[in-house]
Amino acid sequence: MTSYHLPSKKQASQKKDYTGIFCDIQNVPSIIKFASLVLQFAKSNGAVSCKNIYYNSQRQDQIASSNKLKELGFRCVNIPDTSKNSADKRLKDDCYEAVAFNSSLKNIILFSGDKDFAVLISILKAMGKKVMVFAQRGSESQKLIKLVGNDNFYFVDELPELVDNSNKTQPQNTAIVSQINYNEAIEYLIEAIKTALSQGKPTVFGRIDRLMRQRFANYQGYLSISTDDGNKFKSFTQFIDVAVKDGKVQKQGQELFLVELDKLAA
Repeated sequence: MTSYHLPSKKQASQKKDYTGIFCDIQNVPSIIKFASLVLQFAKSNGAVSCKNIYYNSQRQDQIASSNKLKELGFRCVNIPDTSKNSADKRLKDDCYEAVAFNSSLKNIILFSGDKDFAVLISILKAMGKKVMVFAQRGSESQKLIKLVGNDNFYFVDELPELVDNSNKTQPQNTAIVSQINYNEAIEYLIEAIKTALSQGKPTVFGRIDRLMRQRFANYQGYLSISTDDGNKFKSFTQFIDVAVKDGKVQKQGQELFLVELDKLAA
């Protein structure tokens, strides 16, 4: 049986949430570049109880990567089997075992854009776990994005921005959320899209939400938006859907775009 860090009785009494990292290095080889940031991001979501990397020792490039990751404290699991999905199967089995033996493992960070992990994600969510997915650009599965939601899907190269934003906002966790009206939120949304486009960055939901938080102090997430009828948005995605329905912005797949100026003025 695989060994995992289990919380002591004293820790369990404090109801501390734990986070687990599971990465298929073949699907997300760029993790080696952002490995230290992976750990920082994971710790911002809860104490890290497992950090597993799955690699194939028959691949020289993966051996070199695994050696570097071991130095950072990752548990590198060698899957020398070349048959299809062998690494995926071991990752899934280890993840199931980890949550079964640690009820405090609330957050799972999966590094893979492979649609074959859809069942694993569905089961974890049914168990009440929060699942975050990181994919390499070009290998993302729309099925996985829909399963975890735009707020929990990221590209690996977004980690520097994610960690930086987390460091800036973490001390504000206990602050009272200020309220802005829907029209203000739309203005912030449009400006954030313009900023992302000017930087040549993808205008995916998660990035736009983070840009809005960074650039506009009054915006503190979708919960800070107050509608005229007093209703609250249940998610950032719902806010976007309303904005699209109102003709304020356009949506293509998981990206946002500006509408023509004459439509905005209407």
